[in-house]
Amino acid sequence: MSGGFANTLISLVTQVLHLALILALAPVLTGCVRWLKARLMGRRGPHPLQPWRDLLKLLRKRPVLAENASAISRAAPYVALAAAVLAAALVPSFARGMVLAPFADLLLIAGLLALSRFAMALAGMDVGTAFGGIGATREMTFAALAEPVLVLAALIFAILAGTTNLDVIIGIFQEGALGLRVSLGFAAVALLAVAVAENARIPVDNPATHLELTMVHEAMILEASGRHLALWDFQASLRLTLWLALLAAVFLPFGMAAPGAGPIAWVIGLLVFIVKMAALAFALAVFESAIAKMRVFRVPEFLGAALLLGLLGAVFLFVSTGLS
Repeated sequence: MSGGFANTLISLVTQVLHLALILALAPVLTGCVRWLKARLMGRRGPHPLQPWRDLLKLLRKRPVLAENASAISRAAPYVALAAAVLAAALVPSFARGMVLAPFADLLLIAGLLALSRFAMALAGMDVGTAFGGIGATREMTFAALAEPVLVLAALIFAILAGTTNLDVIIGIFQEGALGLRVSLGFAAVALLAVAVAENARIPVDNPATHLELTMVHEAMILEASGRHLALWDFQASLRLTLWLALLAAVFLPFGMAAPGAGPIAWVIGLLVFIVKMAALAFALAVFESAIAKMRVFRVPEFLGAALLLGLLGAVFLFVSTGLS
């Protein structure tokens, strides 16, 4: 077996294992966050595997569509889920050097997330209900502030690493050659704020109930049911897992297996990845339990602060690069 073919086979196996891990972990991660929040509030809480049980139950049910629903309502859940799955496949978890690593560009990931959001907004407006239209309008308004933050973070990483390829960026950060930088701290805080907003977490939204008049993400899928609702819920869990995996890979790159590594390095990387995701899930549960819900009209200020942090990080990096 030639060296090139062996490396290709290893990268393909790594990609398949990564995708299977992310798809299986996404609902479990959502369930763990809900269970941790319940325990922090003194309640027993649902089992961490409850989201998987709900998904399997909903997948067996036929969706009920409104009389005036078009093909958009039928296709949007599949488009949103496909975009989320492809984006998740590009963000490494326990190992680098996957077969899709050359395509793991931060701008492409941002575009796939935007496509998933666009499909959800179209589904919210398709039926013509008031809640769906309000949720879609607010979602796209907030996206105008959230998406530039990811682009600014990609700019900061590109200046430091010389590329926007996520796999290469993680490799350079993993070597520790860049050291600690103020710009990276600004980018980390900004991306954390956007991750909270993008995944309908408090203080931006309340995914635990459909009765909030200020809801954003939930309003767009009020008309979904059966199999379509399962797809929407799964893509929401997948987006949360994707964002946490992205933060862990970029800012906590230790423990990841190098390209071409064998099963032993994969097992070590998997264990480290699970620990990192558990720590981030616990931090998210603590944050949501400790902070009050924000009024929807304050969300632009919240995301605007994240955008300002990202801009400051890019400006400081430009200035320091120019002086050096």
